[in-house]
Amino acid sequence: MATATARANLALVKYWGKRDATLNLPAAGSLSLTLDRLRTRTSVELHDGPNDELLIDGQPQSGKALSRISRFADLVRGPLGRSERIRVVSHNEFPTAAGLASSASAFAALAVAVPAAFEVELSDKARSILARRGSGSAARSIFGGFVRMNAGAHADGSDAYAEPLAADCPMHAVIAVAQAEAKKIGSTDGMEHTRATSPYHAAWLQLVERDLGEVQVALQSGDWDHLALLVEGNCLAMHADAMAARPGVLYFRPPTLLAIEAVRSLRQSGTPVFFTIDAGPHVVAFTPPSEVSRIAAHFAQLPGLAEVLTSGPGAAAQLEITP
Repeated sequence: MATATARANLALVKYWGKRDATLNLPAAGSLSLTLDRLRTRTSVELHDGPNDELLIDGQPQSGKALSRISRFADLVRGPLGRSERIRVVSHNEFPTAAGLASSASAFAALAVAVPAAFEVELSDKARSILARRGSGSAARSIFGGFVRMNAGAHADGSDAYAEPLAADCPMHAVIAVAQAEAKKIGSTDGMEHTRATSPYHAAWLQLVERDLGEVQVALQSGDWDHLALLVEGNCLAMHADAMAARPGVLYFRPPTLLAIEAVRSLRQSGTPVFFTIDAGPHVVAFTPPSEVSRIAAHFAQLPGLAEVLTSGPGAAAQLEITP
């Protein structure tokens, strides 16, 4: 059995659009921060039964979720000519499928644990490419701290992988969790629907390429004001792209808007803080460590929130137990 822990990441420059759905190749790059609080711990055990098995937070899974795991396992056991099935037991320390990148941490953990269960050693680059096949965002969760995803240009995806990004910008996250239940429209479906029907999608992809370079420079210089302008603008542009789809994809809920206004009010009063929102209703405020408690207390007063989470930067995905 092999057990791995990985952490979700929240994107400062968003991933929203694929150039190849089968290989999960992004249409543009992205940039994120891996967060320590958003952890997934996954164990993979080989067995001789007829089927793969999956338990998430103690609940047996079937259908689409299990099929996704089986296809992922085939990426490892297929080239090896192995026939064993896998039993996956996974636990999330945060809401699952609710817009907090649980698929990123889940498939990053699998990209470490599945090869280890089959006694295969992979480089970090190879793990990132493997994780991407399960979930595009998972490629970034192989690494800790700030991470940049390369969109790549090769048809086989060999140059579409993530790399750690050096930036001396101490940054923590305060997460206003608007709801804990699963999303009605998953990220994969919402992304594809947006690509196929939104009149804004081409402009969105052009914006991402520009924002990637500017956000990287702002991180390396610690320019919080410029980061606020870029990251919030990128986030709202992604959601505008989704909202413009036919029919529109809307992830915001009333607490989302309240939290956005709270962040803007805090910044106007002099607090270095800015927000981002993934494909879900939760607002993530990024701020220096010294401001975390005050922002968390401010969020806690807002109506309609399920909880407020805080996190520092997270480490890379890691193997805990080897076969």
